[in-house]
Amino acid sequence: MKAVLRIRTRSLPGLLLALLVIALTAFAPQATAATGVSTIAAALRESPVYVDPAAAGQLSAAEADTLARQIKDANKPLFVAVLPADYPTKDLFTDLRTATGVTGLYAVRLGDRFDARADSSVLSRTGVRNLVTSVQGEPAPTQLTDFTDRALTNLGGRAPSSWGGGTSGSGVSGTALITVGAVVVAGGAGAYALVRRGRRRHAEEQRAALDRLRVVVDEDITAFGEELDRLDFHPSEPGADDAMRGDYERALNAYDQAKQYMSDARRPEDVRAVTQALEDGRFSLAALAARREGRPLPERRPPCFFDPRHGPSVTDATWTPAGGSAREVPVCAADATRLADGRDPAVREVDTDQGRRPYWDAGPAYGPWAGGYFGGGLLPGLLIGTALGGWMSAPAYGADYGTGYGDFSSGGYQGGDLSGADFDPGDFGDFGGGGDFGGGGGDSGDFGGGF
Repeated sequence: MKAVLRIRTRSLPGLLLALLVIALTAFAPQATAATGVSTIAAALRESPVYVDPAAAGQLSAAEADTLARQIKDANKPLFVAVLPADYPTKDLFTDLRTATGVTGLYAVRLGDRFDARADSSVLSRTGVRNLVTSVQGEPAPTQLTDFTDRALTNLGGRAPSSWGGGTSGSGVSGTALITVGAVVVAGGAGAYALVRRGRRRHAEEQRAALDRLRVVVDEDITAFGEELDRLDFHPSEPGADDAMRGDYERALNAYDQAKQYMSDARRPEDVRAVTQALEDGRFSLAALAARREGRPLPERRPPCFFDPRHGPSVTDATWTPAGGSAREVPVCAADATRLADGRDPAVREVDTDQGRRPYWDAGPAYGPWAGGYFGGGLLPGLLIGTALGGWMSAPAYGADYGTGYGDFSSGGYQGGDLSGADFDPGDFGDFGGGGDFGGGGGDSGDFGGGF
């Protein structure tokens, strides 16, 4: 019995130590416990910026408030979360987007790492990647401010109504209706005259924009017609098969369609159909050339960014516009060589009041023209930081020049809409693989390569 008692006595310090550890664990503040995704999502439904208590040193309350006011005032669906460096990363973006249930652009900073994801209806994957790349390595306040400034310029959609404040669509409409009603009551016939003058002025501005745009489009149509004239192909020539004849017929039809669409155009946005037809026609010619030469059929790629008359692009190259950030753009073989040699690409310039300028600096009317060539979500990423990109993301642009140019407003759930779990997970992706976090907006479905 004494031996047993001796053993128990010796084990008492260990027992007390174990009890002490349990007590400290139970009653210590949960400083290292990760805030749940549901908690973060609930906060983002109330305000566009969330700073985790464990990451408060990254962004002060005053800086977060300033950032939130900027986003609300812009009425855009941008969500920013600042989390501790050791926050669990698996499926973070997908889970956060699902829990929030709101279509938009989601940016997350974890320690000194940063990345973002977006629904394709508000910003393309290329656009997200270019934005993320442009702010890598900056300290938190500068990085988040720069990212927000650039994102708001190019982001489609609107802020969720749950944020309150800022400018909401219904608030603007109500104010406009009240104002118009007061004018009608007070001015009567005078108000009606003002409305008529406004409509007439708007119609004149649209006609002027279309006239300026018509010059460029006619040049494109003429250039494509000259390509057809130079084409040494006859449907009945030896070696011609049905596939070649089909390519040739599609190219001819595209030429005729482009001329007809331009003849029928009444507004700047009508031009998009013209450049879409020309893009289709040039690809048909590229396919025909490959068949005749016995080469593999070309991949369906967008035209050369610098001048769509160069034909379908063959690769992507890094390019930095004046005053902008680097981004990848589709280029033809000749421009790829020029860039690789350190020379300037052959840029499509158009006439403006300030002289000849690249089309992306020439005015908002060129949005429909570019959208026909670079639709399907590519255009926003290409135009980030350019004058045309800024114009196209402005609220007044859709009213003047139409929407739908490169997924600036492509239908489906728009930014700020409550879509719940109804979204494309491919836009958000997982964490995984190797490499650095913050590599750029979901190139391969991963969060910049993973943490």
